[in-house]
Amino acid sequence: MIRINLNVVLAKKKMKVTELAEKVGLTYANVSTIKNERIKAIKISTLDKICEILECQPGDIFEYFNEKNNNDLKK
Repeated sequence: MIRINLNVVLAKKKMKVTELAEKVGLTYANVSTIKNERIKAIKISTLDKICEILECQPGDIFEYFNEKNNNDLKK
């Protein structure tokens, strides 16, 4: 399972969803969908722009964990 940590990165950078959406060129709703882990896919160009704006790596935003071996990591 992939966990999305965009909210953590935003908090570290002290940036609001509205500000990121504006800088990336997405709607608030689209960025909120990413942040709330409701996306099924993301364009590489969108991820590239998010990483550029937040000065981070894709691995800072996305994290993989095996549900079978990590039941204690469930939210």
